[in-house]
Amino acid sequence: MRGFILSGDDSVRALRDALAHSPDNVPLRKHLAETLLAFGRAEEAEEEFRQALARDRDNFELKLGLARAFHQQGKSSHAIVIVEEMIRQRDTPAAAYLLHSRLLLQQGDVEFAVSEYRQAVREDDSLRDDELAAELGIDADESSEVVDGKVRAGWDSDEETSSPVANSFERPTINFSSVGGMDTLKEEIRMKIIYPMQHREMFASYGKTIGGGILMYGPPGCGKTHIARATAGEIRAGFVCIGINDVLDMWIGNSEKKLHELFEYARSHQPCVLFFDEVDALGASRTDMKTSASRHLVNQFLAELDGAKSSNEGVLILAATNAPWHLDSAFRRPGRFDRILFVPPPDEPARADILRLQLTGKPVQEIDHLQVARKTKDFSGADLKAVVDQTIEKKLHEAMRTGKPLPIVTKDLIAAAGGLRPSTKEWFASARNYALYSNQGGLYDDILKYLKLT
Repeated sequence: MRGFILSGDDSVRALRDALAHSPDNVPLRKHLAETLLAFGRAEEAEEEFRQALARDRDNFELKLGLARAFHQQGKSSHAIVIVEEMIRQRDTPAAAYLLHSRLLLQQGDVEFAVSEYRQAVREDDSLRDDELAAELGIDADESSEVVDGKVRAGWDSDEETSSPVANSFERPTINFSSVGGMDTLKEEIRMKIIYPMQHREMFASYGKTIGGGILMYGPPGCGKTHIARATAGEIRAGFVCIGINDVLDMWIGNSEKKLHELFEYARSHQPCVLFFDEVDALGASRTDMKTSASRHLVNQFLAELDGAKSSNEGVLILAATNAPWHLDSAFRRPGRFDRILFVPPPDEPARADILRLQLTGKPVQEIDHLQVARKTKDFSGADLKAVVDQTIEKKLHEAMRTGKPLPIVTKDLIAAAGGLRPSTKEWFASARNYALYSNQGGLYDDILKYLKLT
């Protein structure tokens, strides 16, 4: 028998006949919708995707299909609502980021479109689209009109047109499962940031908005930046890490302008986590400042946190400092950094968890993580990484000498730890004095408790 190929109408007719006998068959209805979409019959596809979603409301593939049907009909605003809701959730399909990139390009937000295209390709390299990449100016030479989302015409003007934060925007792939220990801190962040996003109506009934600030302080290397990034990953939010160099400018007024642009970018790409590292460098106490320009920057920072002119709904603000005593007290008022959390060195179980994470994927043999944890009291997460790194270096030296690679064992890690001293000791030496003699309102009670001075 000679084979034959069904025409588009025949394929659709055959699928509709099959659905008449099995109307609740979601995979079959999805197949019909995809077929209609492939033949350019987007309006009919929209109806079939809706019918399928009525039977399986949480199906990501159906939601993405409906968004594609909207996109094909030119209903961009309908499509972007669906895609942005998907991106806020976990396990978002990479194709959703690709469609988001197309929609953003249509809206003229080229730099964010570049970020979403790169995210899609990172997660699924088969989604590379040379035509879309060319429109976005990805990897283009400098003679092109658009290079990595920046319009060349803007480069030649005196006014900078591209957002200073766009290249720092990312969507972290880690979440709280990637953070060893810190259970109390995680729960505080959940209550302040994550639960309000996941249970909007419940929090709204109590008058609680989505947003706000958490200030984390403690010795360096204890995971403040890591948990900030994991927070964004936990809720599939965008993440922008901001350092002092991203804001400070030698020209009067430019620093305040940059800070405002950072907040505006986050407001237009919510949900977004803004993370200020070493925030005391930007928000130092105004009484210690010698120049009015520095005081103006602090005032601008406070105004942005208050959302005086623009709502911060959906903007989640985290900050970290090793020296909270240098931060202007105005930052601690309600509505600003109204949660101030001490991030101590990891305790024994947390150190064991961190070591497990650090050793994942490395050649190990019957490691007793708790035994190593007991030998690394007061070690920060960074100190534990140094233990693992030194162990690996020693093993590599042995392998190069003998030509025989051997797995890491418990005694290797203990030997490496014995040659290191915890970096947190120096920090606690300074913090102790502030906790004892400058502890207004019990701000540093957690330090006293950790040092067993209460």
